[in-house]
Order: sequence, then structure tokens, then C-alpha cells
Amino acid sequence: MDNHAPSPQEPLVLNNNGAWCWFQDERALIDPTNNTLLLGSVASPEGPGGLDRGGNIEITVLDLTTGERKINVLHERLEPDDHNAPALLIRPDGRYVAMYAKHKTDNYSRWRISVRPHDASEWEPEQQFDWTELANGRGATYSNLHALTAENRVYNFVRAINDDPTLMVSDDDGCTWNYGGKLFTRPKIGYVNGYTRYVSNGIDRIDLITTDHHPRDFNNSIYHGYIQSDALHDTEGNVVSKPVIGAAGINQTSLTTVFEAGSTLDGDTLTHGWTTDLRRQGTELAAIVTCRANDVNGPLQREQMLDVDDHRLLYARFDGAGWKLHPLAVAGPGLLPHEQDYTGLGAVDPNNLDSVYISTPVDPRTGSATPHYEIYRGTTTDSGASWRWKAITEGSIVDNLRPMVVPGDPAVHAVCWFRGSMKSSQAYETEVVVRRGDT
Repeated sequence: MDNHAPSPQEPLVLNNNGAWCWFQDERALIDPTNNTLLLGSVASPEGPGGLDRGGNIEITVLDLTTGERKINVLHERLEPDDHNAPALLIRPDGRYVAMYAKHKTDNYSRWRISVRPHDASEWEPEQQFDWTELANGRGATYSNLHALTAENRVYNFVRAINDDPTLMVSDDDGCTWNYGGKLFTRPKIGYVNGYTRYVSNGIDRIDLITTDHHPRDFNNSIYHGYIQSDALHDTEGNVVSKPVIGAAGINQTSLTTVFEAGSTLDGDTLTHGWTTDLRRQGTELAAIVTCRANDVNGPLQREQMLDVDDHRLLYARFDGAGWKLHPLAVAGPGLLPHEQDYTGLGAVDPNNLDSVYISTPVDPRTGSATPHYEIYRGTTTDSGASWRWKAITEGSIVDNLRPMVVPGDPAVHAVCWFRGSMKSSQAYETEVVVRRGDT
């Protein structure tokens, strides 16, 4: 127990109005060349600035040496929705790429490139990729940028075309983009086909975890695979689809199951999985997933009452040979009445897979409920079988949600989250904060 740990360090406010969803990456980066932290978020009309600022796609830049902060607006009043947060990438020439899309309300993936290397103060005009014909006018959502140096190619993973995980590719560092095909497809049940998280080694491989559908519509399992040499592989390295570029997509059940719906762990029956985070170090991978515990309704039927008062965070670890799944923490009831499977979420440290940060209204040290969602750091010495916890926030008067550990420089440890009140993905009064150092 860490009940006598020092008082949590007060975080620094980066942006007084902002939030993000968790299906865009990287939402934040460290640029080691100029020792800055860049973070993308979406402003809400309920927050400071009101309607004049609501829907702004913003990048906050923090000078890690001086502490100076500056907010840069990529698109004014695009749409007040946290799903529209930009994904960021540093090109080989040092210029930044920012990619963003609305939440299914139009058919464009948008991007801008910074005018100068390592400088987010000025950006070239916005460009757009039009999904209208490809997606039959059903819209596009999310951006996930991953560059592979061995291919001299940048991938952007989008939700489009039958609401499937779909990709765009660029062979000129994000200046122009082409349609790249679909990763997965199947008859759609409910809202969407698969929620996918990605992580790249930056050279020749992109790993992913994905669900079947939305957890409110389907009793999801979670699957792992990876893209390499224009082929999609399962965990064991078996090719399940080739080529990737231009593919029509396969059923994600062809991949390796990491979490099986209905499985039992420490006496709890776990269902309705959802992907939360995925990180890689060397040949090892670590993932955080959420699920319902002991859902008495079993597989969801539309006429049944939802039993979503007990969610769990799980930790999955791949050691180079196979996946092992462990309980991580109790995540509490659904965060929002109309999004019963939303939780405070969690993040794996990209520089240390034995370290995680979680948001929960249940103190993992004691099992006691807290008035608000708090942030905790967990560390393990046995690859996730057991955890030691420390409070990063305590006694908060607002919720602390959706932590992420910022990648880009192993020498810099920075944890970001947003805190405040959240009514929906389109209505929130939250500010973005950062805490540096891992103690």
C-alpha cells in the first residue's frame, strides 16, 4: 500500500478548455529537438470562450524548459465534439502534421502541415480528403498517424466506409493522401464495426487491437494483429490478409483473441470489451482494455435493462511468446447515462510497460469509492500479475479523466489528462493539465 505517499503534485494547466476521445493518436507528442510538448484537443462552447471558441481544433505547445504555453488554432469552430481531436506526427524534416475529422457529420479527413520545422505557430492552409463516394456519404471519424521509415510511408487510420477501420496512405510525408483500403469489415451490428487502437515501431510494423462492434450493441471480444510487409498478421505471425493496401477488409475474428467475451478472471465474468490503450517496447506489448463485470443481462438485447454499474480495467501483456491477461482495477459505473460503457480510462507508459495511469472513482489501494474520478499510477514487477498504486490526484472537487503518457522522448515523463465536468462528448467544461515526473 502507498497510503503514506507524499501529497500529489499540483499539475500545470495547459489549456483552460479542451478534451479528447481515445481513438486518435498521437494526441500528444514530445519534440526532443526543441524540448516542447504538443497536445491536440477540442474546445467546448460550455467552457471559456463560449460559442466563439466551441469546436476549435487546438494544439497547445508547452516549452518544457521555460514553462511558456501557447495555444494554436488549426480550425475555428469545426464542431464541438471530443472525437475531432487531432492526431500529430513529426516529419523527417521536423515539420508537424496534424490530421483531424468530424464525428460522422461530414465526409472529410482534414490535415495541415506546419510552415517551419519544430514550430507550431504557423501552418499551411488546410487540405481535405473527400470520403463522400467511398463512404457513400456516411461520414468519417478519427485520425491515427503512423510513419514507417522502411516503407517511406505514412498511414492514417480512419473510421469510414461501413464504419469499418479504414486507411489512407501518403508517400510524401503527409503532403498528399490516397485511399489505402480497409483493414476489417463484416455485417454491421448497431453503431460501428470495430474500435481499433494502433501502435508503431516507427520502422516496419504497426500493431493493433480491435473489437467486434460497439460494446453497447455487441458482447465484444478483443483481438490483436499487426501490419508488416503489406500483410496483416495474427499474433503468431501467420498472414491472415495480404495485401493490406487496397484490401476489401477481413473479419477481425481472424486475428488472435486477447480478451474473450464471457471469460472469467478472479471469479468475475467479464463481457462487452472495449479497447483503451496499446504500447510497445522492443518485442513486448502492453494493452489496457475495459469491460463489464458480472453483467446479469448477459449478451445485450435491446429490450433488456443495462447492468453497467461495475466496469473493470484489464491489463494485457505480450512477452514475445503469448498474451497474458490480468485484472488491473475497478473502473466503477458507466461515466455517462447515455454512454454506459464509458469509463475514466487508462494509459500505458510508452517508455515503461510496467507503469500505467488510470482514472477511476474507486481507490485501487483500498477499494473505497471516491466522490470524483481520480488519477492513480500503478507499477508492476511481475508483468501485470500484481500492482502497487499511488495517488496522483486526491480529494478532487471535479472529475479527472482520460490520462495519457506523452511519447516522443524517453528522457521526458509527462502525464496529461483533463479535469472538470463532462455531460457528453459534445458538452464538457474541462481543462487540460500536465504533470511532469514519475514520482
